[in-house]
Amino acid sequence: MGLLIDTSVLIAWERGHARVEDVTEDAAISVITVTELLQGAHRARGAHRVRRTAAVNEVLAEFDVVDITVRVARVHSEIWAELVRAGTTVGDHDMWIGATALAHGLGVITRDGRDFARIPGLRVETV
Repeated sequence: MGLLIDTSVLIAWERGHARVEDVTEDAAISVITVTELLQGAHRARGAHRVRRTAAVNEVLAEFDVVDITVRVARVHSEIWAELVRAGTTVGDHDMWIGATALAHGLGVITRDGRDFARIPGLRVETV
């Protein structure tokens, strides 16, 4: 079964703290991860911005991007309702990434699984 790579893993890779090669070959990224990475590049200045933009482009060339679809939105709304009933929350972006993974039968690989672990039925791997 494949994995969606969380932004935290890719940021660690960019900083030299993780190896993307250690992630299974059957991995992709969410369009939400793309926007998080691009936002970080846009915030950077000077040479750091050039390096971050190059890293984002390398990620985009390496991994398939999984879009948000109506099917993903349906799963997202179910997760959201269930978490509200349980009196807990998950960050908005993590909830979309988790919903994307569930809608496509994927797990999530992350460096911090606390939020993802609250999503019912989501397989979470940490590195």
